[in-house]
Amino acid sequence: MEKINIDTSITLNNGVRIPMLGLGTYLATGNNAYDAVIFALEQGYRHIDTASFYANEAEVGRAIKDSGINRKDIFVTTKLWNTDQGYNAALRAFERSMNNFGLDYVDLYLVHWPLRAKRKKSWKALERIYDEKSARSIGISNYTIRHIEELKTYANYKPVVNQVEFSPFLYQKELQDYCEANDIYIEAFTPLTRGRKLDNPALTSIAEKYGKTPAQILIRWALQVHTIVLPKSANKDRIKENAAIFDFNITEKDILILNSLDENFRITWDPTDEE
Repeated sequence: MEKINIDTSITLNNGVRIPMLGLGTYLATGNNAYDAVIFALEQGYRHIDTASFYANEAEVGRAIKDSGINRKDIFVTTKLWNTDQGYNAALRAFERSMNNFGLDYVDLYLVHWPLRAKRKKSWKALERIYDEKSARSIGISNYTIRHIEELKTYANYKPVVNQVEFSPFLYQKELQDYCEANDIYIEAFTPLTRGRKLDNPALTSIAEKYGKTPAQILIRWALQVHTIVLPKSANKDRIKENAAIFDFNITEKDILILNSLDENFRITWDPTDEE
């Protein structure tokens, strides 16, 4: 893999650039969320991922303003929650999110889940938000191939990303190959399996070989298999550790070992059967 660093970004299908490493903020609220974002920005992160469901948009927005970093240099993502899906409801939800942030725009707005019966109207609302330039790009989250095939039948714009649960233990290779063929980037959430697989013997053996933690191996793996990766933490030591993954490469042999760990291990809800 070519040499990358914390500033490395990739170009989405609409020409917008997105940093490959982002900070996930799920479960961080109040001062914890504010402090985590401030610290991450100090460490060089320039990609912050949140959602209305996380109830921390106000803290994220305040941290961005207080950081002193130029707004255009920070990539901000938020998401439309299930209870706000539908055309008019989505427009109202986006307006609430913007009021929470205190920002003029977001860089990426996602449909959080492919909710039955409402996802088409929700996508149409996102397209309007994109046309009005209130979001620089729009995308989806937790969509399967079937959901994206359906989206193609009515979308005027292609989603730029599909944010899904993704790790060696849930290596959604078929979905990733499909998305790549359709010029949609995979964003990997829960790449650290919320700690539940960090003691896996194959993973710990590889981590020891490189002098890295199992978490660092998982994040580096996600980058080397060409995803945008969003490790979540409000712990300053972990935020720093999670970014210390640019001084080594995992060999192809070890990548193949990590790829072989797939066991369809999910932390979050499986959207496969959502009609």
